[in-house]
Amino acid sequence: MPISLTNSVQYLDGVGPQRAATLEARGIITVGDLLSCLPFRYEDRLRFTPIAEIIPGQVQTIFAEVTGGGGTTVRFQRSRRSIFHVAVRDASGTVYVRFFHGGYLEGKLKDGQKLVLHGKVDEDRYRPGRLEMVNPQMEFIGASEGGAADSTEVGRIVPIYEAIGAISSRMLRRIIYRVLANFDGNIPEPLPPQILERYRFPARREALLYAHFPPQDQSIELLNNYRSPAQIRLIFEEFFYYQLALALRRLGDHSRRGIAMRVREEKVRAAVKRILPFKPTTAQKRVLAEIAADLEKPFPMNRLLEGDVGSGKTIVAFEAATIVIENGYQVALMAPTEILAAQHYLSARRIFQAAGYGVELIASGRKRSRKDEALARVESGAAQIVVGTHALIEDPVAFKKLGLVIVDEQHRFGVLQRKRLIDKGVSPHVLVMTATPIPRTLALTLYGDLEISVIDEMPPGRTPIETLWKEESQLLAVWEAVRREISAGRQAYVVYPVIEESKQELKAATAEYERLAKHVFPQLRIGLLHGRLKNDEKDSVMDQFRRNEIQILVATTVIEVGVDVPNATLMVIEHADRFGLAQLHQLRGRIGRGSEKSRCILVARKNISGEARARIETMVATCNGFEIAEQDLKQRGPGEFFGTRQHGDAAFSVAQPLRDHEILELARREAFALAENPQRAAEIIARLESVSPSWRQRYHLASVG
Repeated sequence: MPISLTNSVQYLDGVGPQRAATLEARGIITVGDLLSCLPFRYEDRLRFTPIAEIIPGQVQTIFAEVTGGGGTTVRFQRSRRSIFHVAVRDASGTVYVRFFHGGYLEGKLKDGQKLVLHGKVDEDRYRPGRLEMVNPQMEFIGASEGGAADSTEVGRIVPIYEAIGAISSRMLRRIIYRVLANFDGNIPEPLPPQILERYRFPARREALLYAHFPPQDQSIELLNNYRSPAQIRLIFEEFFYYQLALALRRLGDHSRRGIAMRVREEKVRAAVKRILPFKPTTAQKRVLAEIAADLEKPFPMNRLLEGDVGSGKTIVAFEAATIVIENGYQVALMAPTEILAAQHYLSARRIFQAAGYGVELIASGRKRSRKDEALARVESGAAQIVVGTHALIEDPVAFKKLGLVIVDEQHRFGVLQRKRLIDKGVSPHVLVMTATPIPRTLALTLYGDLEISVIDEMPPGRTPIETLWKEESQLLAVWEAVRREISAGRQAYVVYPVIEESKQELKAATAEYERLAKHVFPQLRIGLLHGRLKNDEKDSVMDQFRRNEIQILVATTVIEVGVDVPNATLMVIEHADRFGLAQLHQLRGRIGRGSEKSRCILVARKNISGEARARIETMVATCNGFEIAEQDLKQRGPGEFFGTRQHGDAAFSVAQPLRDHEILELARREAFALAENPQRAAEIIARLESVSPSWRQRYHLASVG
């Protein structure tokens, strides 16, 4: 019986209930979903490289069998890590293979087992002339997974799929191959004919068949760069429908009635100028003009304000708040931590109270009586700018006339949390801020339904932060540098990855605080700050540090955002290799906030490798947040970079915003143009829903509400 797109995967040959449950957990329920699960790489198994012809230092694909001739497979234990060694051969020679954490291979790799190995081949530095592969990608051929080798795995360009749970790439390939062999061929075409013709795209049916099992004459380089005509068409399609959803969301927002603020009145202009403590940068002026233009419109503003740490986002947000307050409305500013909320509250009180505005702080850790008084002032409208944490979205908080919602470090809030705050007003304007610089292509993907403003220059007087990489054996010199900084009247941070000692063998903030206070800096005033302290204790420690009553602050990542002490000019981060790149950049952003030269010292072993080494080298090389964000994205990918749980997953099967930015721009133009014609857009959406009924859920958005 022919297989159609709507068939359940459970009843496919080789699947069954257990594997169907595994696939369903990845959103693969129907045959249509399965065919959208495309290979992430291709191997040319028409022409394997003979071992004798391998050039060391290159990535190779070899077809070989396990041999006992070079020593039977051996498993070593070293520092509780298993290293699995095996020798493989073909008719021309032998290669030795090592798998770290390879204990799972014991008993599986037996003499005569045929393998395809893909990875870099190097000369063994301890045994000249001997070739080795370390942690190559490996696929069993033949008996190990049941059945002999077939045409899906040798003698062709072979698609390599990401394993899904216990379903290996080989299993998935065989399932898809059998589906296509028995497929009824009915794959509706969702893209408009004009687009197919304009870009000479192949039909969807042709593109899918081609992408899963390419013809033998196709360029392997083109396939692995995702630049074959079939792949380009499928990438465009994913971007096109995602951008269409964004465009429709934006049109929907523009149809909502909002609050048109008066911006050009002289009293409003004078109020904005009055709160500025310094001359704004050109970038700050440009961004404020963009925000002011939004506030004048009769529909709600939805704008993302991004800028590097210390670029002056907060003062721009306060200027926008001034416009709203002068129009008779309230402003809510929500921050993810109590330390950051307190910092914003102190800044707002210093700036706004002189102008006669009521400033209030709402945080869960405050005393009941003070909190009740604050809630009453918010509800009456006496509090015109209200700063708080998640406590702002709780039921007791009621605004009299909410006109603007500002969300700082917005990636730390879920969509529903932001919506609950927005719903406390009637279509208020929304400004979300982030100090995590976002490359344009990713911003268009994740925040394409928002207007985007970027502060891309630092305030005058800021000096670049010098970043150094030191080993633990050099700590005596590091502590001497701290003493010199303190003797010059300045302050320092010392950061640790954990609060208390653990099995991870990491230094802990509490223990190191005691040691530093007693044995390293007994004559200096040292404080301790971490997330388990009570709110009053945190406030007290930070207040003492701001007043220079604490000279050295030992802390965890609780200081990552919101701590602004211009006199702090030195930061030491121990176990720096255990922190993420964005986290290191945020921590470093706590210094360099004054006019004095600042230094950040990263303490880590010099023999680290891989991503940890790349992170530290990036930190030493640049202070540019956009460069750091690009590197972070390359290492972690967009989902990890932002946190999929908070942002939603764009659900792309083949498209990658960073790699495919040119196709993204093209798809965005087409989608937004189509959205301007509601009748045509409705026709396209109806056609898409016939192909993918779950498209609305699949392309859910990371919007402000």
